[in-house]
Parts: sequence; structure tokens; C-alpha cells
Amino acid sequence: MFLLSLLTLAAHADRTVRATDAGIRFTGRVERLANGAVRYDWVGTYVQTAFTGTSISVRMSEEGESYHQVFIDGKLLGKLHFTGKEPHDVTLAKGLSKGQHVLRLQKVTEGEFGRTTLYSFTATGTGTFKAVAPKGRLIEIIGDSYTCGYGAEGSETSHFEVKTENCDKAYACLIARYFNADYVIAAHSGMGVVRNYAGKKLKTMSQRYPMLYDDHDSIAYDFTQYKPNLVIINLGTNDFSTEAAPAGYVDGYVRLIQTVRSHYGDVPVLCVTPHSANIFLLAALEQLRQRVSSMKDVRVAEPMPDIVVKGHDIGSDYHPNWKGHQKIASTLIPVVATMTGWEMHNDL
Repeated sequence: MFLLSLLTLAAHADRTVRATDAGIRFTGRVERLANGAVRYDWVGTYVQTAFTGTSISVRMSEEGESYHQVFIDGKLLGKLHFTGKEPHDVTLAKGLSKGQHVLRLQKVTEGEFGRTTLYSFTATGTGTFKAVAPKGRLIEIIGDSYTCGYGAEGSETSHFEVKTENCDKAYACLIARYFNADYVIAAHSGMGVVRNYAGKKLKTMSQRYPMLYDDHDSIAYDFTQYKPNLVIINLGTNDFSTEAAPAGYVDGYVRLIQTVRSHYGDVPVLCVTPHSANIFLLAALEQLRQRVSSMKDVRVAEPMPDIVVKGHDIGSDYHPNWKGHQKIASTLIPVVATMTGWEMHNDL
């Protein structure tokens, strides 16, 4: 009887697994460390697991700060502010019903603000972990503040705050959700193809794209980790932000497309015409359209002038809020469907 009691107790004990456990799946560019931890900084990176238990927590640390959204069984529970350089435990969900639940923990802020390290997950109750299968579709998005969701939760009169950035409410994640696709984002506010906003002397997106981290360390990314079905590029607003047309923009854009295809083969590439494109950027993108006309499955999207309405659709610092991003996504979804052959549905 005593032995049976011990076995019953053990069967319902809490269970802790390392972040590198086979039951934990990350989507995005991450570094798996020798101690079983997983580290990342790119916006949009997310981790999923199907676990059994009435609560789940993560042991983590943060270099700087980040915001992560917590989903249980597809429902958003809230957004957590991660800080603290020393490893510590954070409860992600509690008071859950018995049985299996699916966790999705999604980083919604940029790498320049913080780098996250996850060490382990603990589930209470039966405490089991099972990997969540990939969705079968994967989109990679290369972009700037629009892709990051800069100010997406802010107001028209507000300035940027980290807490109001949310890539999940930006066009890229909206498109991925519409097509039930996984996604990987390589984006950083203020960055361009060959020139950053106001000429800031920082790495451009062309220089950041091949890296494992957005803003920490200079480690080359291993592009064999995944292969997307579609790559979306939305760059140029910052190149043409405060000065005349930068030299080499079109050439640099073509080189970026060639870099993408050197890793993924002839993957379809959609070049977005930003909703805020000025006449100089529009002219450059027309040149790009001509340059890529002979490249299979490379398309420059048509302009969407004045689609984002002042007041209704504007968040912090004249960036689109989530309503504005819905309009942007709505214009691109038919193009994505055409390029991929994915079927459109009614609940846009």
C-alpha cells in the first residue's frame, strides 16, 4: 500500500523540462545552449508545447526588457513584461482545468530592447510535455517598424513606448494567421536596405538578415533550420525617409533577394510597396519591378496610397495601429494567395 501511494504521488508530481526538451518547439531564430537553455532576441519568436497540468511556469532571464504574449489553447491570456538578468520563475498560466493544454509564448517586442533566455518549463499536475506540430505553411518576413508593430497599441497622439509595440497586431502576423501559417520575422525599426532612418550608422536590414541575433552578438544564422513557403520583404521607407534617394537602393534590394534565394532556392518573394511610400520610393520600386521581371516568382506589390486614414488607423508616431494593419493585410492577402496557391476564405 505504501509503495502504491508513492507511485500514485509520483504520477501526479510537477515536472520540469529544459527548454531544449523535445516536447518544446521554438519557431524563429534561436540559439540552443549547452546547459539546455534557449536564447533569442528577434521580434515575433515564439515557443509552443502541449502540456498536461493545471498551471505552467517558465524559468527565464532577460538582458534588458521584452514583452511576451501568453496564449493557452489559442486564447490570449495577457502580455507579460520580462525583466531581470538573473534566472527566475514566471507563472504563465494557473487555475487551468485538468487535462492537456497548448501553450504559445510569443515575443512581441524588438531585439534592441532585450534578449530573452528560457531555461526550463514546469507543469503542475500530471506534468507532461509534447511538441506542437508545425502548421505546414511557413512565411518569413523581412521588414522595419511596420513589421515590428511599432506603436500598434498606441494612440495617434502618443510617442513610442516598448509596451505599445506588438508585432502580433501588425500586418505580417495577421497574414500568417489568415492562412494558418507559422512565421519567422527578421525586422528592426528604422532600418533600411542600404540606408537607415535619418542616415543612422547602424547595421541595415541587409546586414542584420544573415545573423542569428538582431542586436546581440555577430553569429551567422544557420539557414538550414527551416525553409519558408514565401518570403515577404517590406523595406524602403527608411531608405527614403529624410534625404534624397540613396545610391544603390535597387541594387541592394536585388542583392537581398539573391541572398534569400541562395539559402532557400527559388522560394516565392513578395516585395511590398509600403503604404507610406513617397514618390521617390515609388519610382525606385518601379525600377525594382523591371529588374526582377525575369526572376521567377518574384513580385512587387502594387501601391496602396492613402489606405491608412489619419485618426482611425494611426498609432504612435504616425505608425499604423492594429486597425491600420488590418487594412494593409487585406490588400496583401489576395497577392499572397495568388503567389502560393493558398485558398482564401470568408472571415477576413
